[in-house]
This record gives sequence, C-alpha cells and structure tokens, in this order.
Amino acid sequence: MQRAVVRSVTAPFSTLARTPVKELLASTPGHDASVCGWVKSVRRQKNVSFITLNDGSSFRSLQVVCDGGENLADVTVGSSIRATGTVTAAPKSGVVEIHASDVHVFGTSDASTYPLSKKYHSLEFVREHLHLRPRTNTFGALTRVRNALSQGLHTYFQSQDFVQVHTPILTSIDCEGAGEQFRVERESADPKAEPFFGLPAYLTVSGQLHAEMYASALTNVYTFGPTFRAENSNTTRHLAEFWMVEPEMAFAGLPECMATAQGAVQNALRHTIATCGDDIDFFHAQVAKAHPGRSLREQLEAIVATPAFPHLTYTEAIDVLQKAPVSFELAPEWGIDLKTEHERYLAEKYVGGPVFVTDYPAALKAFYMRLNDDTAPERATVAGMDLLVPTVGELVGGSVREERLDVLQLKMAAAGVPAAGLDWYLDLRRYGTVPHAGWGMGFERLVLFATGLENIRDAIPVPRFPGACKH
Repeated sequence: MQRAVVRSVTAPFSTLARTPVKELLASTPGHDASVCGWVKSVRRQKNVSFITLNDGSSFRSLQVVCDGGENLADVTVGSSIRATGTVTAAPKSGVVEIHASDVHVFGTSDASTYPLSKKYHSLEFVREHLHLRPRTNTFGALTRVRNALSQGLHTYFQSQDFVQVHTPILTSIDCEGAGEQFRVERESADPKAEPFFGLPAYLTVSGQLHAEMYASALTNVYTFGPTFRAENSNTTRHLAEFWMVEPEMAFAGLPECMATAQGAVQNALRHTIATCGDDIDFFHAQVAKAHPGRSLREQLEAIVATPAFPHLTYTEAIDVLQKAPVSFELAPEWGIDLKTEHERYLAEKYVGGPVFVTDYPAALKAFYMRLNDDTAPERATVAGMDLLVPTVGELVGGSVREERLDVLQLKMAAAGVPAAGLDWYLDLRRYGTVPHAGWGMGFERLVLFATGLENIRDAIPVPRFPGACKH
C-alpha cells in the first residue's frame, strides 16, 4: 500500500471534491474518494494507523487506514483533516473504509487539553463544553433528529395547505397573560430616554395572536420560531428560550385542532424514523440501558401507526386519577391544574400512549380560549385540549379561540388583560369573525420525546436558562 503523505494546509479551502461520510458508507468499494471531517480517535501501530473520522452527516464514522504511523504526528483527536485514497472493504466486517494515500491537516488539536475523548462523558460534563458538544455521538445524533422532526412538521403543514407566517419576536403584548416576559430596551446613557418603539417592548412568549391575525385572512397558517419566558426556573423542563410550532385555523373547532396535532406529530416522527434510523437506534440503546424493558423505537413506531389518539374530558381524567392505585404528590380534585405526574399517569398507565384531554376548567386557561356553552358557571369549562404523551406529559396545548366579541371582552376584563393594547385583536372579532382554533407545541418537548432524553437543556443547540447565556 502506498504510504500516506500528510500535509498541513494553510491556504484557504478551495473548491475540492468531497464525499460526505454518509454517502461513502453507503457506496461500494473500488473507487477513489476524498473525505473531510474531524478526528474522533487515532490508533497507531507499527506499520499502520487507523483514524476514525466523522463529518456530521452520519451517526456512523468512517475508518481511514494510513500506511506508516510516523507521518501522523499532526493528526490528533479533535483535529480536522481531508483524507484521499481508495474506498475498500474492511477485511473482517466488510464495512467501507478508505486506504489513504494523502492526508491534509486543516486544523491541529492539542490532545492534552481537548476535553472530549472516546470514553463516556456525562451530559452534565458535555453541557459545560457547549461549543464542542455537537461533536459527540449524542449531540450529533440529537441535532440530526431535531432537523428531521422540523422537516417532518413543515412537510405536514405544507401538505395540508397551511401557509407559514413569520410572526414577530418583538412585541408589546403578553399572549399568555402571565407577565413572565423579557423586556427589551435600547442601551442609552440617558435615563429619561423614550422607549425605542414609543411603548414598552418584550420578547414574545407566543406567536399565536399574530398567527390569528393571518388566519383571519388566509384560513390556515402556522408559525415556527423562537419564544421566550422570563421564568426563574432551573428544572429539567424549562428554558428561557425555546421554539414553538403554532398553527391557527379559521372555520375550525376542537376536532380539527386534535386532528392536526395528531397528524403533525405523527408525520414528524415518521419522517425521523425513516431518515435517522442509526440515530434512533442509538437513542433506543441508551434508553434501554437506563430503563430496562422500555423500547423507544417500538413506542415511536406504535404512535405513528395509531389511527386515532383517544381522548377524554378533564372531568373524566380527574375521575380516572382519583381511582388510580397510586399516590400522587398533588391529590387530584376537580379544578386543579394537572401536573406532570398526572399527565404521565394518564398517558403511560391508563392509556399506554398519547391521549387528548379536553374541556378544562375556564379558570385554569388563558383568556382567549372559548367558553363552552353547556356548563354551569361554577364549573365553567373551555373548548381546549392538551395532547399528553408518555415520559414527557403535555406535548401540545390548544383550543378553540373565543370568536364572540362580547364574551372575549368580559374574559379579558376578568383576567386583568388590558384591552387598550389589544384593540387590533378585538377588531378581528368586529370585522368578519369566524369560529377558529389552534394549538402550540414546544418543539424541544417533541425532541425529548423522540430521543428519550430527560433534560430539556439537551434538546436545543445552545440552551438559555437562568445564569446561562455566555455562548
């Protein structure tokens, strides 16, 4: 075999023929190719060296075989290289590898200080090295899964003739009425400076109200973007910045709300299973190791194959919880806001899969949810729904929107929501109001569900939470 020539490259990267690792692994031996990536390991022997290379296109890495280990001093864990040579099959496994005749080193790496190695690193440890964690198996796989889930959602909505709307990140309103918003101000040395927009501005907590604006003209729309909550929480379920998927549908009610939520989730999972098989297998093995007897892949495939998710009312759910043979930290009584322990019991134990819970007490829900007409005032409910799934709890929350102007005004007054800043929202009820509905899904929760990971900080590329915004 020809001895590999190793060179360091200082000139800018020019247009070079490069085959992705994923494509090479699926090819047949017998041709020449060049591959670029980052070194995950180097194993040196007397007459031959083996480099494990990954470029992020595949969970599996490519083995580069080099004749003459003495030429590989600059090739260390974490360095970036281009290997050119002949594609062959490994003698024992038959897996495709490259016998390199030329190796270019783009960037060297100090192996003595590089924090990642072949040994297992806890998610907590890797979280301390956010700029490097995409190179780990877990976060390379997670990023590809996140991408596939996103594409599956977009494909679903586009196939159903939804129009994507880019709703604003800066807003003067509080969609949820919770007051947990980040205020945005222009930096100024003048303490008396007027607000940049003429009134206080905040980072949005939801694109829903603006999506309703466009649904009132285009019928079916959706927004998919970042949202922000200034909730001082350090739990495994909260982020200060996260992504939301929010469709809004005119001429629609609760059945359409549930049907689109099921369709979107199923299509996202279906697309991910089809395109990220190796990544799902990796997470499946991780879940099985941590939770013997639990099958992530079977769970995902069963959900994709379910014709219709079951549903029960909040009142029925409370009755189920009260009869459950378990002790909850918060006793289930009509009127309580269901906690994760309740949601997971309903999905995991009672149903054994996804379940919709509908018709929640009005006092628990936002001002924009439509009041049901057939309930007594003391037990008033709204036409809302939550989609609960195993291991996560609430995945989707939605409702029919209150389209009656007089009822909406009364609800806003009762909730302390000032009408002055929402005149335009009320106008949607004054000029051609229609029954309409929509829902929102925290995208990171879908990522958690698809991967089996348990901390939402690991479900987003660069997490933002109290005390964490240095990258």
